[in-house]
Amino acid sequence: MSETPKFKVTIDNITIEVPAGTTILNAARMIGGDVTPPAMCYYSKLKESGGKCRTCLVEVSKGSEKDPRPMPKLVASCRTTVMDGMEVKNITSERVVDARKGVVEMLLINHPLDCPVCDQAGECDLQDLSYEHGSEGTRYEFDRRTFEKEDIGPYIQLHMTRCILCYRCVNTAKELTNRREHGILERGDHSEISTLLGKALDNEFIGNVIDVCPVGALTDKTFRFKNRVWFTKPMDAHRDCPTCSGKVRLWMRGDEVYRVTARKDQWNEVEEWICNECRFEKKETKDWVIEGPSKVSRTSVISQGHYVNTEKPHILIDKVIGKQPKLLMDIHAISEVNRPEIKLSEIEGPAHSDDFKDDVIK
Repeated sequence: MSETPKFKVTIDNITIEVPAGTTILNAARMIGGDVTPPAMCYYSKLKESGGKCRTCLVEVSKGSEKDPRPMPKLVASCRTTVMDGMEVKNITSERVVDARKGVVEMLLINHPLDCPVCDQAGECDLQDLSYEHGSEGTRYEFDRRTFEKEDIGPYIQLHMTRCILCYRCVNTAKELTNRREHGILERGDHSEISTLLGKALDNEFIGNVIDVCPVGALTDKTFRFKNRVWFTKPMDAHRDCPTCSGKVRLWMRGDEVYRVTARKDQWNEVEEWICNECRFEKKETKDWVIEGPSKVSRTSVISQGHYVNTEKPHILIDKVIGKQPKLLMDIHAISEVNRPEIKLSEIEGPAHSDDFKDDVIK
């Protein structure tokens, strides 16, 4: 069997070698950092995701070594595979920056400004996208479209007003379950996600649609309005589950488990799907074997106050004086001025050197 050929691709002046068939987006993820385009609809765990939100648009300034002509239009990096010698511009392209700002403005046209009451606040991909790539204001002058909240299952509530039609939940239900009971209804600006004839989503893995949703359109009814994610501490845990891997993330405050989600990687994608029993029914610490605090990006609001992998400050005195000190003394015990037994709050007026003399103390 022949090995997969390797292609060299340059993204924002950084060259990397990737297997043939790799998309521009995944090649950028191998580099990491700001070189990686944002993605709202693409999900590496789903076969049919990508190509819908257009937030990952990039400029191909050189097609390949054999055909160096640039592509005339911006392309979706999640759907475009690399070619040998291809050169791509992401943040180094003014066309990309301007187009991405327009895409974000389009996504926010109908999105409500209810971040203060949304359960997704603090871990919302759309919040991050609008902060990094959006504009300060909107030019939209018409009424936003609104929908009534809809219960689409015993544990899931749909806020269609917040939906950006990324299709992630539809693809997840299609690939993880034997039957798909919800999808996209209508067309154009009337498109909406809903269930067929009021049916409920009751499959044992259907709770994963909550994790894949990049906004607050699909929420966990067992966690609604109970707490803010930055007040909870995420902990990795596992249990012996006959249905799934049992590897989850517990969102705790003290000893109380507020919600259970699947573990996610650095791209905010689920590592392993979990079942409804683990997600909705196991809400006590005795149900789990807690492994330790989850690794949270320092740029996330969830990391505030949750210090993980910190190091104690190194003692630098030996490096300053060039050798280990022979004697360490307590300045309070040696100094004749700074006397710890004297309570400064009890001295009338400003402290003076006379207040620290032995005869005054006695």
